[in-house]
Amino acid sequence: MTKMTRAELEEYHKLLEEKFRRIKTRKIYGMYPEEGKLSRHNYPKHMKFFRMGAIFSERAAIAANRVGKTEGMSGYELVWHMTGKYPEWWEGKRFDRAVKCWAAGTTNQKTKEILQDKLCGPMTDIGTGLIPGDDLADYKKKASSVPDVIETVYIKHVSGDTSILVFKSYEQGRTAFEGTEQDIILLDEEPPEDVYEECLMRTMTTNGIIMLTFTPLQGISKVVMKFMPGGIPLEGPVPAADGGAPIRCLICATWDDAPHLDTEQKRKLWAGLEPHLREARSKGIPSLGSGAVWPILESEITVDDFEIPPYWPRAYGFDVGWRFTAAVWGALDPESKTLYLYSCYKQGENKPIVHTAGIRARGAWIPGAADPATRIGNQRDGEKLLDEYRALGLNLVTADNSIEVGVFDVWIGLSTGKIKIFRSMAPWFEEFRLYQRDQKGQIVKVNDHLMDCTRYFIRTGQKIAKVMPIQQIIAAMGAVETYDPLRHGL
Repeated sequence: MTKMTRAELEEYHKLLEEKFRRIKTRKIYGMYPEEGKLSRHNYPKHMKFFRMGAIFSERAAIAANRVGKTEGMSGYELVWHMTGKYPEWWEGKRFDRAVKCWAAGTTNQKTKEILQDKLCGPMTDIGTGLIPGDDLADYKKKASSVPDVIETVYIKHVSGDTSILVFKSYEQGRTAFEGTEQDIILLDEEPPEDVYEECLMRTMTTNGIIMLTFTPLQGISKVVMKFMPGGIPLEGPVPAADGGAPIRCLICATWDDAPHLDTEQKRKLWAGLEPHLREARSKGIPSLGSGAVWPILESEITVDDFEIPPYWPRAYGFDVGWRFTAAVWGALDPESKTLYLYSCYKQGENKPIVHTAGIRARGAWIPGAADPATRIGNQRDGEKLLDEYRALGLNLVTADNSIEVGVFDVWIGLSTGKIKIFRSMAPWFEEFRLYQRDQKGQIVKVNDHLMDCTRYFIRTGQKIAKVMPIQQIIAAMGAVETYDPLRHGL
């Protein structure tokens, strides 16, 4: 090997430093290469997100954690708009001028830790983020209780003009998003509805775009509903409410859409997740809420309807009230010891005689368990109302209303597969999705009538459950010859 002179060594060292500087300050140029495991061809959801920007003014990547929503989707695209140096393969929206942009997160701290660091790099090494160091012209700090928060960044545009990026946070409130027109707004993590609507106003006259990237940990919120009508995650254009051409587009991405996550990483991530957040964090499917009372997937507890055999014991839980009166019927499979919730009733503001008719229609012989204190002013008034229902022909007993014990019993049954719900129980599932605890751990007592009925059935109803009377069994079986008490365990 030929020895280098001192001058040659110094020049070689300078070249190495420049090489490392370029690597550090040109991170974005190494993303989405033509070939290899991390090739853009292996990121179809990310590429679709970019392409849809040429068509839709509002896009949301409502996706799993760790799939690269902020850095690999919205942040990556934002940089190309701000510099104008689009890659040759770019099929998304293009601006032919310098742009004005906002990038917002949940709090000043989170905006700094996520958006600021990903786009600009850490304060100790500004220019090492997604924005190429050579294109980051200047920045201005913000007076804040959080140290080293950048407010404004100035980026060189290929046209010779300067793009402007302002960092914001949702904690500033809606009024902080008033005022100036913007070309691009990046909303990282789910924004409050009023902030989102204010951002729409800012892009209306600029032919601008809004990009949302978040994991739906707040459940089926109003913002989620704008991209998932009915809470259903259907990827693609979102139908316009007025029947016109769609302006919104939804992109969904799961861990399987992220080749940078290997099987072992996904296994460890899954094991560390709270059960009720697994669908949201791994697939981007809206969670039941961080305070879901029964954190279990509907798909795990739902069964197709079938005809309940006449020899299965049945009962119902009954919730008495004025605003709503409700009931949930259940049947026990004597062989598997599985409880099936197969029918429900929920009607508001009607007389007991009307509710009684609806309940007796499911089987006048079926006994019910009701809590006399629910939805009633006091226990005594509740008992009087139950007496009225009994006089109308309902066979009712007082239910055990130990709330937390009942909730636990239902959870055990659901999670172990010993409680199943008929698919036709739409009103039940509507309540189930919203059945949550507040920040203090208390169950939110709103729209939970069928949930209470479920507890009454599990705690008390199954203990008083009865088999269909012999005359009705014979009629149901079709003929006396087909009825075998021993075979049916009677």
